Amino acid sequence: MDRILFYIPSLTAGGGERVCANLANHWAADGRKVIVATLSEPETDYYKLHPAVERRSLGLLVTSNHIVSALARNMKRTWRLRRLLYACQPDVAIAFMTTSNIWLALARVGLKSVICIGSEHIYPPKEPLGPIWERLRAFSYRNLDAVMALTESSAAWLKTHTSARRIVVIPNPISHPLPDQPPYVPPEFVGQPGRKRLLAIGRLTGQKGFDLLIRAYHLLHPHHPDWELVILGEGELRPDLECLIERLRLKDAVYLPGVVGNVGDWLRSADLFVLSSRYEGFGNVLVEALNHGVPVVSFDCESGPGDIVRHEVDGLLVPAGDGSALVAALHRLMEDDDLRRSYALRAVEARQRFSLQEIVSRWERLFRELRSGES
Repeated sequence: MDRILFYIPSLTAGGGERVCANLANHWAADGRKVIVATLSEPETDYYKLHPAVERRSLGLLVTSNHIVSALARNMKRTWRLRRLLYACQPDVAIAFMTTSNIWLALARVGLKSVICIGSEHIYPPKEPLGPIWERLRAFSYRNLDAVMALTESSAAWLKTHTSARRIVVIPNPISHPLPDQPPYVPPEFVGQPGRKRLLAIGRLTGQKGFDLLIRAYHLLHPHHPDWELVILGEGELRPDLECLIERLRLKDAVYLPGVVGNVGDWLRSADLFVLSSRYEGFGNVLVEALNHGVPVVSFDCESGPGDIVRHEVDGLLVPAGDGSALVAALHRLMEDDDLRRSYALRAVEARQRFSLQEIVSRWERLFRELRSGES
């Protein structure tokens, strides 16, 4: 495929957005004609694109509070995307995120010259869209040539609840080393010298379960005063989490530095990584931690961690939402330097399992099969 179009709401900080940028940059560097179209303006982009990538903005990112204006705005989004497909004539168009998949499915009606692929980046039942959007997803996915899921559990749900004709599982690629970008925050500027570091990364939202993590760490801290917890990310729950840290008297042991662009430096500073999410689409940060040789402890939530972490090989999986099990697993690794080193030696094998080259080859195999009409 020589001409590839990506369609995503925005390129702000996020896992799906990073994957979109990584794939676009790879194919642009490979000499393909790549177009990245968003609803947002380029000035809001967090991820840098290769100079050869053509950046388009369709506008209309603003949300609507009234059903009539929302309907009109979504009709405009679909129409503008359809015009873009006609104007650019890509060989393949790939949508990222559920609403973008629906817009692409509707925009390509009657346009069979373009291979259209949707991609789901969350486990669908954990983020219901509301009755109208759910019906649109169930009905419209038949208009896509394929829908990509990150995990087998997501693929099974899509098979049962949508009309998608073909569903494939392709995990996210993770670049190594991770590229740096602003804001650059030196890891040594946070915390206290000489402490071991337990690291977590993610948006400060309910999904990520940082409230559960902070409560678990509160129980661990008296037994491991030589450790500190650092949570990278930003979000609407920052005030709540700061209040929780204050109430549990953890201000000198738990830190929230915000968003950093030099994530690789922070992973290299970590002794242990933890994922406390209530649910995931995949769990890019787990792969990034393993790539940097950091052993992990993770809730075995739906979906993603069980597809990434090899229990008792490069990390520990505990039942989703089980705070006591999380405390026990963290305690086990925090007190055992040899076990952490053993897991770290195996962790780096993720560099091959989730390499950009490996995942791109799976995408390109899908392109070839769709172009040749293979099932």
